[in-house]
Amino acid sequence: MRRILTTLMILLVVLIAGLSALVLLVNPNDFRSYMVRQVEARSGYQLQLDGPLRWHVWPQLSILSGRMRLTAPGATEPLVRADNMRLDVALLPLLSHQLQVKQVMLKGGVIQLTPQSEAAPVEHAPVVPKENTLPLVPEDRGWSFDISRLKVADSVLVFQHADDEQVTVRDIRLEMEQDEHHLATLDFSGRINRDQRDLALALTARIQAGDYPHRLDAQLSQITWQLQGADLPSQGISGAGSVNARWQEEQKTLSFSDINFTANDSSLRGSGSVVLSDHPVWTLDLQSDKLNLDNLLTRSATLTDANGGQQAQSAPKQARPVIADSDSVPQYSGLKSFDGAISLVAKQVTWRGMNFTNVVHQATNKRGLLDITQLEGTLDGGKLSLPGQLDARELTPAAEFHPQLENVQIGSLLKAFNYPIELTGRLTLDGEFAGTAIDAESFRRNWEGKADISLKDVRAEGLNFQQLVQQAVEHSTDVKAQESYDSATRLDNLTTAFSLDHGKLTLSDMQGESPLLAVDGKGALDLVKEEGDMQFNVRVVDGWQGQSSLVQILKETAIPLRVYGKWQALNYSLQVDQALRKHLQSEARRRLSDWAEKNKDRQSGKDVKQFLESH
Repeated sequence: MRRILTTLMILLVVLIAGLSALVLLVNPNDFRSYMVRQVEARSGYQLQLDGPLRWHVWPQLSILSGRMRLTAPGATEPLVRADNMRLDVALLPLLSHQLQVKQVMLKGGVIQLTPQSEAAPVEHAPVVPKENTLPLVPEDRGWSFDISRLKVADSVLVFQHADDEQVTVRDIRLEMEQDEHHLATLDFSGRINRDQRDLALALTARIQAGDYPHRLDAQLSQITWQLQGADLPSQGISGAGSVNARWQEEQKTLSFSDINFTANDSSLRGSGSVVLSDHPVWTLDLQSDKLNLDNLLTRSATLTDANGGQQAQSAPKQARPVIADSDSVPQYSGLKSFDGAISLVAKQVTWRGMNFTNVVHQATNKRGLLDITQLEGTLDGGKLSLPGQLDARELTPAAEFHPQLENVQIGSLLKAFNYPIELTGRLTLDGEFAGTAIDAESFRRNWEGKADISLKDVRAEGLNFQQLVQQAVEHSTDVKAQESYDSATRLDNLTTAFSLDHGKLTLSDMQGESPLLAVDGKGALDLVKEEGDMQFNVRVVDGWQGQSSLVQILKETAIPLRVYGKWQALNYSLQVDQALRKHLQSEARRRLSDWAEKNKDRQSGKDVKQFLESH
């Protein structure tokens, strides 16, 4: 044991002495110009090192530098700048005065991927053909500057495409290692803070850079992310996923395959691509088993439950700050910056409390002209289709939609959009509407359109038309009605046409029937003030006791009924006496007219006819 310890001590002394001699004999500043020349020869970039280079021998033999900058040819801003740089080097090549860098570490770095940091084209330089079929020479393959390991800590990435807004990634931690075949492994984490929102992102990746810069393949896995902050659900949005990506330099195309992401309880998979030109061209083909938009989007409005109480849809959220000049930016102007096509098939979509199934969405965008060719699904056993178009090319956007509904539960729609109307039934609708902003509040206030609708199995809570008429008749006559304790009006079928004009909904040619009732009418609703004025003519065709002549008259007489006021505090006016009096007057005039016609040759018949004509 003593000999082993002695041997180890001798080796340690020799190592320390060798390193000390190396530090004394080899000046790291001798490699400064060599590193600058190699970087420029391999990539054309300019490397600038401030301050003297110095050795660092433990735990790894390294060269330390002060501030460094790496600038592309002709760029006005450096691509990379850092407060400190460390080069981990191999020991044996130094004995022959050669520099072999095993790892580069940057601390406190700022990486700028902006137009100002891009290489400027050389004036009068020859243009490389886009389709080059010649074989690549070794100098054209692989990394511009071979580095086996790269480490970045406590750094910042600034990204900007063309004239878009800058995106800053902070707290970057990056470790990359590549082999001789240019197969790299990468671990990355960072944080983006913008508009009072914070996105934390981490991922691992395997990158094949053997054909870089012409092509770059990456397999991104173990992607985790969390988004929190203003105008988001209280629990934030978090998820994980993986994706394969490929960059093709000649086509300027970034393509994605095997997309597999989760966000809260939603999932998304598929493929896509983007061509990064002056107007990027996006193509997305996505599928989802479950897409819960209520867990991804914030809606501060409240829903009214079945008992009339207020059910909170979401707790109040911290609003994002309003930018001072945001009013000068046209709505949906972002659509003008790209072309694209999207296809989405989802088994289940939850939106505003409604559970859609078998949703299919197809849309294209051509520099601000968004054409939704297909948007359909099923809701409560019924079918829904909502094709339309949004033209955002002008200062004021214009939208047109042609909804078609078949046997959709109207109660679900009213509850989802916070209309306090207690109405249920299976709705069939065919209409066309136009407006500007595509949101529920704008539809309520500013849209125009018309539609034909029919309802089956209608139930209107709060007022029982049959009961109102029969109770009024019982108070005015000796006719009795069968007892009914139902507080709702029921109809088997109800049809009407309506028009919408900036919040004013006008209904016409209303017709409804059931075994007990026959109803027709018209009216108007104010969607903004949540009030209305409806006029009905109600015939109670059953539910009377006895078979007297008055009962028969009641079955044939339409009783005027006016329902008006606030939706949550309706008033009604029922004119039973006037209707019966009018009916009796009409019946009396008819009988007198018949008698006068039979006695037209007599003076008494002539007198009756003259009386009827004068009254």
